[in-house]
Amino acid sequence: MKTLAIYSNKGGVGKTATTVNLSYLAAQAGLKTLICDLDAQSSATYYLRVKPKLKSRTKGFIKGGKRIERNIKGTDFDNLDLLPSDFTHRNLAVTFHQLKRSKRRLKRILEPLKDEYDLITLDCPCTIDLLAENIFDAADSLLVPLIPTTLSVRTHKQLIDFLDKSGYDSGNLYTFFSMVDRRKKIHRELMQESLRVFNGVLQTAIPYLSHVERMGIQREPVSVFAPKSPAAKSYQNLWEEIEALGVSRKKGGKKKRS
Repeated sequence: MKTLAIYSNKGGVGKTATTVNLSYLAAQAGLKTLICDLDAQSSATYYLRVKPKLKSRTKGFIKGGKRIERNIKGTDFDNLDLLPSDFTHRNLAVTFHQLKRSKRRLKRILEPLKDEYDLITLDCPCTIDLLAENIFDAADSLLVPLIPTTLSVRTHKQLIDFLDKSGYDSGNLYTFFSMVDRRKKIHRELMQESLRVFNGVLQTAIPYLSHVERMGIQREPVSVFAPKSPAAKSYQNLWEEIEALGVSRKKGGKKKRS
C-alpha cells in the first residue's frame, strides 16, 4: 500500500478536485483505492455523493480499528472507496495533542487498511498544525498543488522550510501547477521561476477551466461527466506522471466493499 497526501498549506488551490480525480483514475487503472477525507468541510465526501457523517464521530476515527472499517463507504465507481469526514474533524489536531505519540496517530489509524488497499489518498485541510504533522508522517509522498501567484509561491517556500526544519523528508514532495491561466504573464513568469527554484515540480499543469468547477454541480470526477475535455486530459496526464514516479503499486485482487 502507498499513501499519497494531496496537501497544501494554502486554501483554494484545487486539493479536493485533485484528490477525487486522481483517485478515480487510480481506481480505473485497477488499484483498490481509498480516499480518506480529513477536512471538516467534507468536500471530497460531497463530490462523491456520500453523507458527511462518521459513526462515533472523531472519537471513533481516533480509535481506528473496526470503527474505521464500519465508516468506509463504497462509491459509484469500481475500486474506489471513501472514508468520509464530518464537521467534528475540526477537532482532530486538538484530539491528537491529548494522546501519546501525537504526531504518529494518523499512521496508526490507517495501518490496519494496508492489506486491503493499493493506494490511500488523503484529502487534507490547509493547515500546518499537529494534524499536518500527522499527515507528513503517514504519507509516503506529498502532492502539492501550486497556483502560479506570488502568495502561493511564498506559501510553498514556507512549507518546504517547515519540512526541512522539522526533520521531514522534502524529497518526497512533488508539486504541480494548478488553476493555470497561461494568458496571464505573471502565471508564465512564476511557473518559470518555480521550475528553477523548487525541486520535484511535475511537467503536468492543471488549467483553470470551468469543467473543474462543475464538479460541485455534477458531483463526480471530470473524467466521468466530461471525459473528452481538456480538464479530463490534464488529470489523466498528471496521474500518468505520478504513476511513473512509483507512487502506487498494483497488487492482487481485493474484496470490493458494498
